[in-house]
Amino acid sequence: MFAEDQLSDDKFLCGRLRLLQPVQGYRAATDPVLLAAACPAEPGQSVLDLGCGAGAAALCLGARVPGLTLAGLELQPAYADLARRNAERNGIPVEVHEGDLARIPKPLRRDFDHVIANPPYYPAGGSPSPLAIRARAMQVETPLADWVAAATRRLRPGGWLTLICGADGFPEVLAALAPKLGSAAVLPLAAREGRPALRVILRARKGGRAPFRLLAPLVIHQGPAHDGDRESYTPQANAVLRDGAGLTALFR
Repeated sequence: MFAEDQLSDDKFLCGRLRLLQPVQGYRAATDPVLLAAACPAEPGQSVLDLGCGAGAAALCLGARVPGLTLAGLELQPAYADLARRNAERNGIPVEVHEGDLARIPKPLRRDFDHVIANPPYYPAGGSPSPLAIRARAMQVETPLADWVAAATRRLRPGGWLTLICGADGFPEVLAALAPKLGSAAVLPLAAREGRPALRVILRARKGGRAPFRLLAPLVIHQGPAHDGDRESYTPQANAVLRDGAGLTALFR
């Protein structure tokens, strides 16, 4: 487990959430916030966060949508411990279990209305982080197709998968949807206007039959370049990342 002096106490959603995160290691940034904003969960529904880390995505979702039954699966015990601590300190219950996608713990072998996932996206074979716990959180060990398959097994009929990944991994994710997931819609995420989208958010429905849709990109930052220390978010990104707004309207 992480020692107290190895942790920072970070604000998310303009301080609506306070998350303990390792000073050195995988640290949540915008991806889990955007992932949570894209999930179409409604009060009373159940959500499983695969690879929940310190709980950022599940807790951002719980902060936006009250009355959810939230659960998380995390491979690394130190991060699972942080997810439990963060859930308690923010007053948002999350049932967190340690385990692998290939051997999901028995308490999580049930149907969920939604599964969300932010898989590692740095390809295997590159230069890993010298910090093992960070490398394992960020570098691909389990194929993205296996993440899709695990999510599919846990979804009830008609349930939704919401997943964020690198654009280079998207073809593998898309190929893994058939035959059980359909009605797919993809939201590209561009850092700035005119830049290529390096990440995408995908939503797909178990048993869905609607045509595939490629949506207009969500642009995260204003202006052509970074402006000093200020995060120059576009109004739409600012509403999500700071105010806790959802992105579900973009998928309609």
